[in-house]
Amino acid sequence: MAVLTGYVEHIIYRNEENGYTVLELAADSGSFTLVGTMPMVSEGEPLEAEGEFTTHAVYGEQLIVSRYEVTAPQDVVSIERYLGSGAVKGIGPSLAARIVKKFKRDTMRIIDEEPERLAEVRGISENGARQIAAQVAEKRDLRQAMLFLQQYGISLNLAVKIYEAYGPQIYTILQSNPYKMADDIPGVGFRVADEIAKKAGIHSDSDFRIRSGIYYTLMRGVQAGHVYLPQEVLLRNASKLLGVPQEAMEKHIMDLVLDKRLVVKERDGEPIVYAATYYYMELNTAKMLTDLDVAYPMDTKQMEDWLRRIEAEEKLELDVRQREAVAEAIGRGVTVITGGPGTGKTTTINTILRYFEMEGLQIELAAPTGRAAKRMTEATGYEARTIHRMLEFMGTPGEEEHGDGVHFERNENHPLDADVVVIDEMSMVDIYLMYALLKAVPVGARLILVGDANQLPSVGPGNVLRDIISSGQFHVVKLTHIFRQSEASDIVMNAHRIHSGESIDYGKKSKDFLFVRRQDANSIINATITLVKEKLPPYVHAKIFDVQVMTPMRKGVLGVENLNKILQEYLNPPSDKKKEHTSPHGILREGDKVMQIRNNYQAEWEIVNRYGIPKEKGTGVFNGDMGFVKELNLFSEEILVEFDEGKQVRYPFRQADELELAYAITVHKSQGSEYPAVVIPVLTGPRMLMNRNLIYTAVTRARKCVCIVGVPEAFQAMVDNAEEQKRYSGLNACLEEMAQWKENMENL
Repeated sequence: MAVLTGYVEHIIYRNEENGYTVLELAADSGSFTLVGTMPMVSEGEPLEAEGEFTTHAVYGEQLIVSRYEVTAPQDVVSIERYLGSGAVKGIGPSLAARIVKKFKRDTMRIIDEEPERLAEVRGISENGARQIAAQVAEKRDLRQAMLFLQQYGISLNLAVKIYEAYGPQIYTILQSNPYKMADDIPGVGFRVADEIAKKAGIHSDSDFRIRSGIYYTLMRGVQAGHVYLPQEVLLRNASKLLGVPQEAMEKHIMDLVLDKRLVVKERDGEPIVYAATYYYMELNTAKMLTDLDVAYPMDTKQMEDWLRRIEAEEKLELDVRQREAVAEAIGRGVTVITGGPGTGKTTTINTILRYFEMEGLQIELAAPTGRAAKRMTEATGYEARTIHRMLEFMGTPGEEEHGDGVHFERNENHPLDADVVVIDEMSMVDIYLMYALLKAVPVGARLILVGDANQLPSVGPGNVLRDIISSGQFHVVKLTHIFRQSEASDIVMNAHRIHSGESIDYGKKSKDFLFVRRQDANSIINATITLVKEKLPPYVHAKIFDVQVMTPMRKGVLGVENLNKILQEYLNPPSDKKKEHTSPHGILREGDKVMQIRNNYQAEWEIVNRYGIPKEKGTGVFNGDMGFVKELNLFSEEILVEFDEGKQVRYPFRQADELELAYAITVHKSQGSEYPAVVIPVLTGPRMLMNRNLIYTAVTRARKCVCIVGVPEAFQAMVDNAEEQKRYSGLNACLEEMAQWKENMENL
């Protein structure tokens, strides 16, 4: 670690939101560039900074600051330089000279202890004296807070957030209940708060610690896709985390219930525990769905006449299940249409849309991702949007969502202007999005949910599509007939065989379902590179980056992390013409294929025309969004990424951890997307991952060609493995309870 002492000669750059600063420090040994989070450090101030030297590709040697301290200027020259630098608003060089001439070396003490005396200086009123003192005091308080927080190992970035949240209360909170920060401040999870608590001397059996640990365990379950946890599972996992016996935690669950942070219910004779937010979200989702599902009067003869007319105009013939699906969509408030590939879901949707168009109804189409919405538009000829865009998502804090800054302009107070709402790829929709959607669907509108219930469940919490189907409370039409044009596709036929657990004929010569036999990881990787770079793009008439590698896991030789490093070297190698940046996930290079790996509700995007002028703007980039690095600006330290639909987002280098390479992705992250060609390396892996549900999802992501590379026995083992990871969700039970309550009310 290096330590530099001097005064701030020039602030080169500052982000006022988070205090990230680039400055020039004048020290006895020369001038140095310092980079780091240094809020409220001003030009002219004496500064002692500690950090590591690094060499920037453009700007040369810099000190990356990990700790700093602003010391009060001691001599009259330093005091005058500081006050005249613009550090204190309202004081320029000439006024600073008059202040120092009047009070000399006692100037800083006067400002701190007797600020009213500044009014003795010509040009300063009594009100001006108070404002100057307030500014200096605010800077001093923040600096003291930064030093205090650094004692607990808190980074400068996080320290700024904590100070902004609590102000002078931070001292009391850190020494009495640091776990409060985990609830109040994004970026301070339980583990960070626990480390701070240890340094603050908080005991491991503290009530605050146990309650925070229980809630943290429950929220980890949410991150894994669960809406609730059985109490037994919750206590067992929290006990491992906290090192506290389970019996010592039961009373704390009831305390959290009394605080209205948890809800405990009994289901199947066992207690289950929800975070209160998710319980009411699930319950209200069930109520809104039930309320929407009303019967509509239907003229059967007119329906048949109109369907014959649509069939004649579109040159198609609906089968029995498709006609049933259309009839249900016309006659019910809520209809679910499900089926595998090639079973005519798109034809059915198109027929429903034509019918409602003939009735003059207003129609909205949406899907969970940009890629799925684009595919829906291409297949139907009607404009489809992401659900977020349809609901007019805003990345600013709102009261109506789940507390993380999600806010939709469309809600119960400002519903959609629609008579019919059609949602595709419903298997991807989690409980958050379903809840927000239903709030925006107007009373009296029809809701048509379309998806493949055999796909993997949503990345977010819940199992919405499956729960709606399994509840038995709604009209569900399952399309099963594979149409003649789809029978020519081995992708479609093998997907259905996989779903049924049947064997695949690996020796069959196929145009769109290829199996490349390789026995070891290195051979699989070499074959994958050849397929992606040379063989498949001309075969499917697509670009190299349109060919997607999918793998079941993140870790291991055939995991996402290793494959991306290798594929990057072959598909986008280093070049003098391409700038690059080392991020927490590895090297990002201009031209790289990347993915957003967490929801960022505040990220600003814009779509520009061919002249670079923005024609549309908005906020929000979401987990799973894919794009490419269009530009790396080493001067402004920004990464420009262009996502689907032409959305361009600028990432400061410090937010580069939100991006990772996407030459290879997990099957989970592929949901809702479709690619011209898909390559799936298959060897070995954890049994819970290597299952039928996962390989079915992977195969059905391919439009023109799927290529399995590896060992046939490993692939067949996945087909044979019908086990799925348990997901705790209760929407089906809520729907059943709601139906029972409705029936009881009708019988009164």
